[in-house]
Amino acid sequence: MRTGAKDMTMSHPSNTYSVVADIGGTNTRVALAEGERLLPTTIRRYRNADFPDLETVIERYVADEGGVDTKAACVAVAGPVRDGKATMTNLDWTIDTVTLARATRSESVAILNDLQAQGHALGRLDTKHIRKILSGPEAGVNAAKLVIGVGTGFNAAPVYDSVAGRLVAPSESGHINLPTRNEQDLRLSEYVSRAHGFPAVEEVLSGRGLERVYEFLGQEANDPRKETAAAIMGKCADGTDQRSVEAAQVFTRILGSVAGNLSLIQLPFGGVYLVGGVARAFAPYLSRFGFAEAFRDKGRFADFMDNFPVAVIEDDYAALTGCAVHLAARHHL
Repeated sequence: MRTGAKDMTMSHPSNTYSVVADIGGTNTRVALAEGERLLPTTIRRYRNADFPDLETVIERYVADEGGVDTKAACVAVAGPVRDGKATMTNLDWTIDTVTLARATRSESVAILNDLQAQGHALGRLDTKHIRKILSGPEAGVNAAKLVIGVGTGFNAAPVYDSVAGRLVAPSESGHINLPTRNEQDLRLSEYVSRAHGFPAVEEVLSGRGLERVYEFLGQEANDPRKETAAAIMGKCADGTDQRSVEAAQVFTRILGSVAGNLSLIQLPFGGVYLVGGVARAFAPYLSRFGFAEAFRDKGRFADFMDNFPVAVIEDDYAALTGCAVHLAARHHL
């Protein structure tokens, strides 16, 4: 995969492809698509810190692809979208449809929340990129689904299919209150609240959230230390630091609880899909660290939770596929 180095040797047919982008808190991935199909050789990744705004990233990509002239564009952003304008939650960028059309020189443009894009990708991904965590009964083809994103931030989006097409409803689920199931949860909630003014789910269930859980456990043990999320996961894997293991266990338990809460709200009989870099990093540990138990810990509805299968999507470009699928359905590309 190319990472943004200029290459002016390629040539693309005019007004044929769509340009799709997935803007995360750290990196932006951009690609060309033909209908619903991504063109793998055109996928590029750019570090957001190297650019002042999304328009500059898109303009750079268009130049890197030989000044490609696209007919449609869709971007997925990690933040709320309202009336064709998006504001990034963990990045000081804004983007609107007018700016996107100017940057891509496309006749038709769309802006989605990143979880909406992930929802549109369901059913179009290779099964080898879907890791099953919890099994569930067979569901109808139009059964509701739920996408939960765990990465730089946290969010969720329900997915509804009908004869009229697919609807992926946006939300800002990362900013609801943390669940408090026991005394440790309450102390963690108070710890987050003191640091950030509000005990939001995203302040624990994200990359920086894992770091915060590690710090909280250090405070609990009267032995304060800090570690990066990558270091915590590395030490959890090799067993060199018990606190890293404990932090991952707390993270997993809270993730299971929140995923269970969201499932009871949306009733995703078609499956719960965890997406994002942190979700992928935790995939090997979810069964060991009690995800299933926390997910099902719903009192008299514990058995009912078995209706919801859970999987982790391990396709790093699923949001790009979702953008392409959305454009193809919307504009019959």
